[in-house]
Amino acid sequence: MSARLADAELLFAAHRDGVFRYLCRIVGVREAEELTQEVFLRAARGPVPEADEAGRRAWVFTIARNLALNRVRDDRRRGVPVALPDRGAAPTQELAAAVREALDGLAPLDRDVFLMREAGGLNYQEISVACGLTVDAVRSRLHRARQQLRAALGPVFDNERIRGVRLYVRSDTTNVDGDR
Repeated sequence: MSARLADAELLFAAHRDGVFRYLCRIVGVREAEELTQEVFLRAARGPVPEADEAGRRAWVFTIARNLALNRVRDDRRRGVPVALPDRGAAPTQELAAAVREALDGLAPLDRDVFLMREAGGLNYQEISVACGLTVDAVRSRLHRARQQLRAALGPVFDNERIRGVRLYVRSDTTNVDGDR
């Protein structure tokens, strides 16, 4: 087995779940499965950077982010519709639609920072590398995204049908600064 293939297999095993969760929130489950495969195919084709684990993780998420941005841009050009559940939908479907709408309301870079942190599990340094930002800019964008999501989702959680439904993104996310 070549060193390149071994590196790609290690990257896939270590980062598949985080990349998939990140992509699910941007493009949906079906397309996330396809894009996750594409991320690791591209990683296998190119040389894995000579960096520590955090650097390689940021590199993989940079590939994922670029593929997701391209997919979203292409879908907008083609006019692909977004299906929302009807009024009689179950509370979890209603909540999922509200979360999707709230995430779509964020600035694209704020959404990417938020999803890399919460769905992908990256720490601030890894996000800064993947998005080309300073760590302070990551903190600022993450704070702004969380405030906007709280404001957008507040009325949803006041809804009697939604009350008691838990919003779960990740529970094991702690960065090097101890922030959760």
